[in-house]
Amino acid sequence: MRLTVVLVRARDPNNVGAVARAMYDFGFRDLRLASEYRVPLERARSAIDASSVLEGVREYASVAEAVADCTLVVGTTAVGLRKREHSLYSLVEASVMLRAEIASSEGRVALLFGSEKTGLSNEELSHCHWLLTIPMHQTAGMRHASMNLGQAVAVCLYELVRSDEPLAPQDVAQGASAADLERLTRLVIEVMAASEYSHRHPANFDEVQVRRLVRQMGLDRSHALAWTGILRQVLWKLRISEPTDHDL
Repeated sequence: MRLTVVLVRARDPNNVGAVARAMYDFGFRDLRLASEYRVPLERARSAIDASSVLEGVREYASVAEAVADCTLVVGTTAVGLRKREHSLYSLVEASVMLRAEIASSEGRVALLFGSEKTGLSNEELSHCHWLLTIPMHQTAGMRHASMNLGQAVAVCLYELVRSDEPLAPQDVAQGASAADLERLTRLVIEVMAASEYSHRHPANFDEVQVRRLVRQMGLDRSHALAWTGILRQVLWKLRISEPTDHDL
């Protein structure tokens, strides 16, 4: 499957090793780390028989870089008390959607997992198209239940591979990659600033909010590139129309 597991701000090498082992056991190989700190993978003793996965690990400084080549980015969350800004699906529902995307597209799908302490931040979630959660039993008076990182990855991957019915490839448009959408996001922000929209509506001039809006448009690659071209022309026109010192 064209699926990538991205661990965001993972610090414990044993947790990374447990994830690598789960990926190896279920037939997945593409593991990426997004963190400003390097993880000492040589200490990942829990990665029994999963050395091939660890040897192929790629490390990135940001989520944007880690998912740049992906056409669908899905975040995982324990939900809790956080305000919901994305569509949220149970793992069973999400697995059907993920498998359909993998079967019907040549693009790559990324599953994002946050740190065990804080999960994914709002900025990190803004790179996601939608979210999935693993339903868990909640005990009254106790903190919101959450899974160990290795367990969460294993449960998600198992749900993806447990069906014996392969999905037939379909002829559909190529999805926009995360890099395509990030370029469009940056361009929208530039146009908002150049047109002074940001001054009139400062509450809407927020990078996280704009990124989320762009992803919720559900653009395929051709449409994302078309909008990028349109906005570049708009930005060029706005800039050449700005008054110069001579005009003043």
